[in-house]
Amino acid sequence: MADNMQLYNSVAPLRNVSALVSLIDKVENRTPGLPGLAVFYGYSGFGKTTAAVYAANECNAYQVQMKSTWTQKKLCQSLLLEMSIEPAKTIADMVDQISEELALSNRVLIIDEADFLIKRNMIEIVRDIYESSGSPVILIGEERLPTNLQKWERVHGRVLAWLPAEPACLEDVDHLARIYAPNVKLDLTFKKHLLKASQLSIRRVCVNLELVSEYSRIHGGNVVDLAAWKGQKFIACHAPKPRGMVV
Repeated sequence: MADNMQLYNSVAPLRNVSALVSLIDKVENRTPGLPGLAVFYGYSGFGKTTAAVYAANECNAYQVQMKSTWTQKKLCQSLLLEMSIEPAKTIADMVDQISEELALSNRVLIIDEADFLIKRNMIEIVRDIYESSGSPVILIGEERLPTNLQKWERVHGRVLAWLPAEPACLEDVDHLARIYAPNVKLDLTFKKHLLKASQLSIRRVCVNLELVSEYSRIHGGNVVDLAAWKGQKFIACHAPKPRGMVV
């Protein structure tokens, strides 16, 4: 746990992390009468979940990550577990428990992988919780989450802000290099090459920086540039090609 917290504290400067914290602050301090839902959305690999975990700790928010198999009951139970509250027997009573805790604690609720709320027709239960508590709710999901929410106007119309997650940038590479390749010096040209090869994915930048760190340990030296890298392959978005049969 301590290692995880150290990691998440280290990612604070990433621009999507900072952006999500700012979004939560905006919704928490909105003008009375304005809606309190917000949506943070973007492509897989942009670091949304990392941002969610950091923001939950930084902003003292309740946070759950939806799973594809969850039902309304499981969602409520998971939220109450996060709140350290013994769940009631019925979904209706659990919704009241969740709403009461949010209202009394004045804490934000963050729901990651919110796309599953829509796929399983569970988004209305989130609206019930929001309406009953008045507390801010942040939905985090994939790039099409805002479009998919249009089907539910009673939810869509209560969104105060839509925040798109941004692709990785060179500043993100610098910050992540301090975590995944702390003993390696990377020149600007190589960092640009790594970023492009990672297809601007935060997740793949992390994986590729780990490859660079491993390469440096094996081959010696703490400086890696294009010449030293010698055309080694990065992990990219394309799957490896099938191998031929060995006869």
